[in-house]
Amino acid sequence: MSNAELASSYAALILADEGVEITSDKLQSLITAAGVEGIEPIWTSIFAKALEGKDVKDLLTNVGSGGAAAPAAAAGGAAAAAGGDAAPAEEEKKEEKEESDDDMGFGLFD
Repeated sequence: MSNAELASSYAALILADEGVEITSDKLQSLITAAGVEGIEPIWTSIFAKALEGKDVKDLLTNVGSGGAAAPAAAAGGAAAAAGGDAAPAEEEKKEEKEESDDDMGFGLFD
């Protein structure tokens, strides 16, 4: 991550923490006040447009929530398979084996 991206990110977090609207001008003002030099206005413009209308605090609190549902669903599916018939699990293994590259007669380096 470049200095421009870091500076813009931190400035956006500061504005969000204070409850201030995130705009390109405000991001640039914070970056200038922090003494970070060489940040082109395009970066603050990109960040302002990307965060326009979004609740940054909400984004931060939900960073990991999207990935947590998949392992929980996989665990639930495994528990259901363990409690049910073993035949569907065996069918899945057979199907996976049938679709492998080894059965097609060619490999990666052939």
